[in-house]
Amino acid sequence: MSLWTAAEAARATGGQAVGDWAVEGVSIDTRTIQPGDLFVALKAARDGHDFVAQALAAGAGAALVSRIPEGVAADAPLLIVPDVLAGLEDLARAARKRTKAKVVAVTGSVGKTSTKEMLRTVLGGQGRTHAAEASYNNHWGVPLTLARMPQDTQFAVIEIGMNHPGEIAPLTKLARPHVAMVTTVAAAHLEAFENIEGIAREKASIVEGLEPRGVAVLNGDLPTSPILIDAAKARGARIITFGEGPQNHHRLSQVQLVDDVTVAQGRAWRRPVLFKVMAAGRHFAVNAMGVMAVAQALKLDTTMAAADLAQWLPPAGRGFREKVQLDKVLDEQVMDLIDDAFNANPTSMAAALEVLAAAKPTDGLGRVAKGRRVAILGDMLELGPDEMALHEGIAALPFIQDIDVIHCVGPRMNRMWHALPAAKRGDWTEEAKPMAERAHRLIDAGDVVLVKGSKGSKVSLVVDAIKKLGQGARQPE
Repeated sequence: MSLWTAAEAARATGGQAVGDWAVEGVSIDTRTIQPGDLFVALKAARDGHDFVAQALAAGAGAALVSRIPEGVAADAPLLIVPDVLAGLEDLARAARKRTKAKVVAVTGSVGKTSTKEMLRTVLGGQGRTHAAEASYNNHWGVPLTLARMPQDTQFAVIEIGMNHPGEIAPLTKLARPHVAMVTTVAAAHLEAFENIEGIAREKASIVEGLEPRGVAVLNGDLPTSPILIDAAKARGARIITFGEGPQNHHRLSQVQLVDDVTVAQGRAWRRPVLFKVMAAGRHFAVNAMGVMAVAQALKLDTTMAAADLAQWLPPAGRGFREKVQLDKVLDEQVMDLIDDAFNANPTSMAAALEVLAAAKPTDGLGRVAKGRRVAILGDMLELGPDEMALHEGIAALPFIQDIDVIHCVGPRMNRMWHALPAAKRGDWTEEAKPMAERAHRLIDAGDVVLVKGSKGSKVSLVVDAIKKLGQGARQPE
């Protein structure tokens, strides 16, 4: 069954369909377009209309445009609308209206994408599940995700992000979730907000799109939790809280980090629950409790949900752990890489350092007799006027004492580097490229290496350099 026919898409958007076509998917990128996709000619840094001919040549079934692009025949398969983004939003509304799927929306300062993938895994074990690709969580990512949703979807997971005030409410109203989840509220995007309470109010606005009798699944451990709870009450939502405190409906009571596995125990509405996730991190366990709360809100089998959590792995750049073989001949010459280079703020940085501090290096493998815990940290961006103090504060975290050496990248991390004890202080570079170029000198077999920073710090270059030192191999299951 096709995703959209020309008639359906024209009816949804009020646009003019040229030709009698049907499409199987929706794409905004000619580099990843699949035959049979509807190409959406969005205007961003470049105008998507400039790529319509290329998309059609690559097999696109049709293109959503606001004009007939140059080099495209007048009888080419098109859907012509006054505004392409508005047309995509109209497709999203129509897709949401025609499905009977239970929709879950997720937001939070930390953990949105990882939790979205946890939900994909857990819900996917109990029905046909559609979820956002990558981190498609903004003004075009949310409508794109909805427009791609097949009509027979049973569960949908929509990730909603923000950079500025007022961005979440219109997206959640587009998604109309049955369950809205907030993973946490932390010092991220502080440049656009006066304080963390402002961030909490923006995150809380995810409940504004809740369907009648909807459920709000909220982190109950935060100083700003009352803001989230008050917003949910004002919406008339049923509230389920999760976290480690005794006040929560879904409460973690014990967390063990064992190498690259987290084993957790807790109680869900006074019923005992035991689960594991195949990644080390207390924050993963907390969010997994939130996922269990979502499963309960959807009246799913929570025993099966707990078991399926063990099938989840963090996405690349978000705490994914892998072994890198440094010598193609000597199998034992390996080190462990924790790739957390996609984003960073003080809360997620502390969580990542806790994971590294609990890791177990292997002695006797490399040039250094003792395996080490090594951190390579890049700038945390968009933290506002207190950014330097927030960077310096990382050096005072208790986990630092269990980390052997810390290398820093960027002008903000220079503040942390100077605050570190001299014995912990490794290299500092202004930019990521010089750090990547010396990666071979910074690590050794037996080490556990964490690379973390905001995407703009480009410490992903260091991750790439480490992987190129040997043969990257997925951690055995």
